[in-house]
Amino acid sequence: MKQCTVISDSTSDLSAQLAATKEIEIIPFHFSDSKQTFSGDDDLFQSVSVEDFYGAVRSGLDLMTSQPSQLEYEECFERILESKVPALVFCISSGISGGYEGARTALDRITRDHPEAPEYIYIIDTLLASTPMQLLVLEACNKRDEGMSAAEIYAWALEARWQIQTLFMVEDLDALHRGGRIPKGVALAGGKLNVKPLLNFDLEGKLKLIGVARGRKKALDKLARNYLENRSHEPLGNLVAIGDADVAADGDGLVEQLQASLSELTAVRSTIGPTIACHVGAGMVSCCFWGKDRRAA
Repeated sequence: MKQCTVISDSTSDLSAQLAATKEIEIIPFHFSDSKQTFSGDDDLFQSVSVEDFYGAVRSGLDLMTSQPSQLEYEECFERILESKVPALVFCISSGISGGYEGARTALDRITRDHPEAPEYIYIIDTLLASTPMQLLVLEACNKRDEGMSAAEIYAWALEARWQIQTLFMVEDLDALHRGGRIPKGVALAGGKLNVKPLLNFDLEGKLKLIGVARGRKKALDKLARNYLENRSHEPLGNLVAIGDADVAADGDGLVEQLQASLSELTAVRSTIGPTIACHVGAGMVSCCFWGKDRRAA
C-alpha cells in the first residue's frame, strides 16, 4: 500500500486518463452561466464534452466558476481520516482563487472534532494553476511511488513550486479582466494593439503580463524559445507540459517544434479544463517546465 494519497483540485487540468493512471483523486470546481442553463462540474470533461463546453465559450456565453464547497472539502477530508492514509491536497494559487483558503477552513473545522487531522491532511498552496500546477502534482506522484511520506512530499512541494516556469499566451485579456484575475489597466495595456498577450505567475501566485507578440505564430515561437533557453538540464529538463484551450493544432505544433530541437523531449499534453477556460477563453496555449528557482530572478 502507498504511504500517501495525492489529491488535486480540478484546476490542474489533468486528463481523466492521466489522473486515473497516476491514481490522483480530483476535487472538482464548478461552472455555470447566470441562468444556470449551462452548468456542471469541472470533472475533466467527463460530464460535458470538450466540444460542447468550448462551443458554449465561443458562442459568447458568460460563464462563472465556483470553488468546491465546504461540505465537499469536509467530505473529502473525512474519507482521508477514515482511510488512515495521509493525503496531499494540491490547490490552485491563492493569488487567483479562494480554493486554498476554502480547503484550509474545512481542515480547521474538521480538526475541532478530529485533532489528529493535520497529521493526515497536508494542504498545498501551489501558487500555480493549470499546466504548471500539473507538473507539480505529477512529480509528487513520482515521489509517492518512490516511497516518500506525505510529510516529506509536502516539504518538497513547498520548495519545488518555485522551480516551475510557465509562459502562456491568450487571445486577449478581456476574460481575465472580467473574472477579476487582472486589473483593468493591465487588460487595456495588453489590448491596445493587435497582439497576443503573454503571461506567467508572479511569486504571489498572481497573473502577470510580461510581454506581447504580434500574431499567434510569433507568440508560439516565444513559448518554444522560453523553454529551450530556460529549462533545467537535470533531472527534469526534458519534460514539458503543454496545454491548449480548444486549439489542439497549436499545442501539437508546439510539441513538434520543440522535438525538432530536443529529440529526447517528453511532452505532457492536455486540454485546458472548464474552470481555467472560463477565465482565459478559447485560444490559450501554455508551455510549462522545470527551471531555475524563480525567487532568484
